[in-house]
Parts: sequence; C-alpha cells; structure tokens
Amino acid sequence: MPISRRRVFLGLAAFFAALGGGTAARTRFARYYDGPVSDHFDGVRFFDAASSPLKKPADLLRFFSGSGEKWPERAPSPYSDRPPARVEGKAIRVSYVGHASVLVQTENLNILCDPVWSERASPFSFIGPKRVNDPGIAFEALPPIDLVLVSHGHYDHLDVATLSRLAAAHHPRVITPLGNDTIMHGYDPAIRAEAHDWEERVDLGRGFAVTPVATRHWSARGLLDRDKALWASFVIETPNGNIYFVGDSGYGEGYYFKTARERHGPFRLAILPIGAYEPRWFMRDQHMNPEEAVQALHDCGAEFALAHHHGTFKLTYEAIDAPREALAVALKTASVSADRFRALWPGEVWKIV
Repeated sequence: MPISRRRVFLGLAAFFAALGGGTAARTRFARYYDGPVSDHFDGVRFFDAASSPLKKPADLLRFFSGSGEKWPERAPSPYSDRPPARVEGKAIRVSYVGHASVLVQTENLNILCDPVWSERASPFSFIGPKRVNDPGIAFEALPPIDLVLVSHGHYDHLDVATLSRLAAAHHPRVITPLGNDTIMHGYDPAIRAEAHDWEERVDLGRGFAVTPVATRHWSARGLLDRDKALWASFVIETPNGNIYFVGDSGYGEGYYFKTARERHGPFRLAILPIGAYEPRWFMRDQHMNPEEAVQALHDCGAEFALAHHHGTFKLTYEAIDAPREALAVALKTASVSADRFRALWPGEVWKIV
C-alpha cells in the first residue's frame, strides 16, 4: 500500500527524535570530541568493529511502510515511589522510574541512570514519542542525587532538560561516554558532566567506582552527527556487589555480555533492556528482545536482573505489554525464576538484600 508523504515525514521525524535525529543548528556540524585515534575512534567518529553496519535510508522507508501495534495514549502505573533519603547497609534498593530511568540506592549513595523526566523523548515539543505514564518518582520526591550515569546521546536516554533540573536541584556528578559532555554543557554549563572512554575506571571513593564498557549500539542527536559521541554500558562497583547497567544494546553473539563478566564480574544485579525490538530485521543490531535479554543475563552471570526500556515511550512496532509478556515466556523457557529477572511498573521498588 502506498504511504503518504505526511506519514513518512511524521514517522521519520518521530524516529529520529527518539533514536538520533533533531535538526537543531548546533548539531548539524557538531564535533563533540577531539582526541587521539583508537581502536574505536577514527579521529572524527566512533565505531564498533564488532557490530553490524547501520541501516540505510531505504531501510527507514521500509520500516515506516509497515504498521506497528497501537498504544494507548495513557497507561498510568498503579505505583508511585517516595524513596528514602539514604539506604544504609548491604541492601540495594532499585526504583523503576520508567523507560531506561532507574534510581539505585545503596550504602548511602544515590545513583540515577539515564534520567528522563520530560514529556517527550524528542528535541521537539510537538512531535516525537510521548510518554504514556508519569515518572515513577515525582521529580520533587527525589532523594539527594549524588551521581548520574548517561549511557549515550539518543533522546530517550540523554535528556538535557532533566539533567539541567538535576544540576539546579542536586548538583550531582554526571558520568557519560566521550563527547556527550559537550552536548550537556552546550545546553547548560552548570551540568557537572565528565566524559570517559570505554574501560576507563572512575574511582568514586568509599568502595564505589564506575567504568564505561563497550556495548553494541550507536549514537546521534542530529542528521549529521552520527557516532560523533561514544555510547557505553556501565559497571558500577559498590561495597554491596557490582551492578551492570546496559542502557541500549543489540545482542549479537553475546560478546560484550560475556566480556563484561570476564573483566568485571561477578555481578549482583544487571539492569537490562527488553523493549523497542520489533521488527527484528530492523532493530536486531541495536536492541535486544526479551529472549535475548534472558540470554544476556546468562552470559553476564548476574545474580539478579531488572528489565527496563518498556511501557513508557512507543519507539517501535511491538504492543505496550509485549516485552513483559515475552519476558515471562522467555524466563519459563530458560527455566529462570521470575523472581530473578523482574519487570517492574514505574514507581515499583525492588529491594535486593
């Protein structure tokens, strides 16, 4: 069936808004990072020799010629969290904010991963994926935030408006892969962003450290700045066990999950994406599906896993409940307890003791 020009335009705009597209002048000819050539930086762009090439414009048109499952305009969560100011002792308290945003509290340190409180995952106020539920923690109810981790530059992970609000209210340290600090500082110089390369360990003191590690993905915020900032997962060392946070990743052959286990394991908790995976011919190289996420749990060897990247922003074809339902099936098939790999609702809390 022929597709209208309007549908193609709106579809492309929405896709680029969430997964690397804006047309702001400051990103058209952006150079976010200037450093030495390495095994994953050619002097201008970052790359990953272990990943597949990105899709071509013709593939984008094919993607938008299909039809995904319709989401409700609103899907409110029955939960809302008011976290304590601090969590002491050996417990790890995890609160699911929504999409890829997670609050981790342990041993008197409060960490936010990929915080997005904005209404849209987009550079535009009028188009782009719009959230169907409120953040699981009201911004005003956040405890003191000490550390923020931002995995990469896509709008559903790097939300400069939220980072600016956090800077004003909490003044946290922000750790992100190379180049993303330039994006943050360009919006608000008060954001305390610092950028680090893969496998560059950042000692935080008191038994805490953070290491960005390689992951199978890419990055962009405009049509001409693709891969000019690095992407990463994070290993968070804590006195109560290591945590592996994966913002976005394709599965591939599981190489990076196995490597993380070898270099940084064992993990007490893995925070793994399970959504934005259909159709597979288009999304396979950049996003895992729930079955692959269960395999990733096996590969990284974590004791527990928290699912994210589901039920908040419609980015791809699958229905709103499909990731949670598919995860339940995949866990049963793999004989993994549902108590070991949980998919929470926004505002729901998991206390690992």
